[in-house]
Amino acid sequence: MHYFLRALRDAAKSWPLLLASFLCSCGVASLWGANIAALFPIIEVTLNGDSLQTWNNRRIKDAQTRLEHNTAERTRLEDWLKTAGLPADQAASGRTRLEAIALGVRNDEALLSTSHQLAPWIDRFLPLDPFTTVLWVVGFVVVSTFVKHALLMTSTLLVSWVAMSISRDIRVKVFDKALALDRVQFMRNGSAGFMAQVTGVSDMLSSGITSVYGGAITEPLKILACLTGAFLISWQLTLACLTLAPVVGFLMVWLNRRIRNVSKNILTRSLGFHHVLLEALNNVLTVQAYTMEDFERTRFRHCTTDAMKVGMWQTFYFALANPITEILGIGMVATSIAVGAWLVINQQTEIFGFTMTDRPMTVPGIMVFFGMLIGASDPVRKLSGVFTGVNVGIVGAQALYPMLDTPSKLAEPANPKRLPSPHREIRLQDVSFSYDGIDTVLRDANFSIQFGERIAVVGPNGGGKSTLINLICRFYDPTQGQVLLDGVPLTELSLHDLRRRIAMVTQQTELFNESIMYNIRYGRWDATDAEIEEAARKAHAHEFISEFPDGYRTMVGPNGFRLSGGQRQRIALARAFLRNAEILVLDEATSQIDVESERLIHDALSLYVENRTVIMITHRASTLALADSILHVEHGTITKRPATKLQAA
Repeated sequence: MHYFLRALRDAAKSWPLLLASFLCSCGVASLWGANIAALFPIIEVTLNGDSLQTWNNRRIKDAQTRLEHNTAERTRLEDWLKTAGLPADQAASGRTRLEAIALGVRNDEALLSTSHQLAPWIDRFLPLDPFTTVLWVVGFVVVSTFVKHALLMTSTLLVSWVAMSISRDIRVKVFDKALALDRVQFMRNGSAGFMAQVTGVSDMLSSGITSVYGGAITEPLKILACLTGAFLISWQLTLACLTLAPVVGFLMVWLNRRIRNVSKNILTRSLGFHHVLLEALNNVLTVQAYTMEDFERTRFRHCTTDAMKVGMWQTFYFALANPITEILGIGMVATSIAVGAWLVINQQTEIFGFTMTDRPMTVPGIMVFFGMLIGASDPVRKLSGVFTGVNVGIVGAQALYPMLDTPSKLAEPANPKRLPSPHREIRLQDVSFSYDGIDTVLRDANFSIQFGERIAVVGPNGGGKSTLINLICRFYDPTQGQVLLDGVPLTELSLHDLRRRIAMVTQQTELFNESIMYNIRYGRWDATDAEIEEAARKAHAHEFISEFPDGYRTMVGPNGFRLSGGQRQRIALARAFLRNAEILVLDEATSQIDVESERLIHDALSLYVENRTVIMITHRASTLALADSILHVEHGTITKRPATKLQAA
């Protein structure tokens, strides 16, 4: 609940829109009650052939007559009670009668005051003819209904705008968080987890906010308007009609807990569903190559079946919410009909010894009372949907905000230091690193790389070569020790300042489902078309790009599937060349290129690596020939040697 309240506070920042929505909801509730209050008594009066003016005058006259009679009776009783020697039972009966008469006097005085206040307005604005009055009442109901729905629509749109704005902001924050997290925490959620958060979970939160600021305000206001009208007619009878409210309240608390638990299960199944789906589709080549289609179909069917089962429980509890709340509405109406009918038919003010009204109820009065309770029962029924939406929103908030509050382990310094470009030295000082805190991947690494030095990183697979690159690029921070740039720890530099100095090409080339020009320009977004073409020529990509009908406008497809492996790597090299960074990182960057392309790219690298630091993970002899020094990484231990010495060995 804490996180959902936080979401509501975020939404409350749009208070002008929510205030306007609240005022619209107040208007809806007022018109809802006014339609009921006005319709029945006016129709009752006019169908008896009276105008409202005649009815009001007669009401004033009757009240004055009763007032005169009750005043005289009260005076007589007061004098009688002063008589000495009255029996105790007669005195008690007389005092009870005197209290009833006093109450009647007060009611008649209030009725006279109200009638006198209404008289000028009725005489001025309402017609004398009964049928014309009926037409006016019908017209009022039609117009007020139209206004009510216009206000309701306005309120709904305003709340929806606020809720969708919050949902959009949450999606943006989730996306920003995914881009900012370190690799370890990113992989805990995975692409599927973040996708589920951006889509379904954000919609759950939006639904909860809409329910609170929409239905949770409008519907209770309508209930309040109707119950206020019913209380004014008879507060005792209204309370009698609400006897089922505690039972229904208990059932709703129980149901809310069940809905919340089921919604959590739905969310868990949804995350599993996304994981299975993305894993199978992203690795479809492996699935097909190893003929695992049936296995993946079965796995997908199992997770969707589990989601369907939980979804059916969710549907059951959602459906159960409606009859539970409707029990309260029907109970109110049924009680009011039974008790009210008995009071009217028998002209009584009590039932089973309990006082229900101060005076016997009239047919118009009980009709208005019935109408008020019927008017309250409809929003009570709709509250079931509000409760459901709030519970879904709570679950969504509990899933979103803890993830958003998770700090990245790659913390940005409060006051980052700035270094001149180009740098002078990269140094690892007593660096050790472990991914899980158990197995040490690098151990006590100490070496330096001078600006302009070309380093080849070699060693067996799993020895720690890629980890070394990740530490230098600060995708991770060392478990122990420091990585320094010109003597300054990387943790004291801004990530943007560090990574703007680096261009990187990996073995697993990552391309966007955009044009070739878009993918190369990603290296430096302000580059001109001519600079992009020059970078492509350096990477020997211009030749095959020119052969495409659309040239640089050719769409490469998801992750570049329309291109060969060698073409993808040359585009990635062109992107790195375009960046013109002072540090070039090549992680097996020529592993998927044919011999001729490798020779051409080797020539391009020979020119490009001048006046920049180059770190190359490679096993290719042609690439090793570019190196000044070689870092041998094996079992977490790093040894730096001059290239000539290693080759001689």
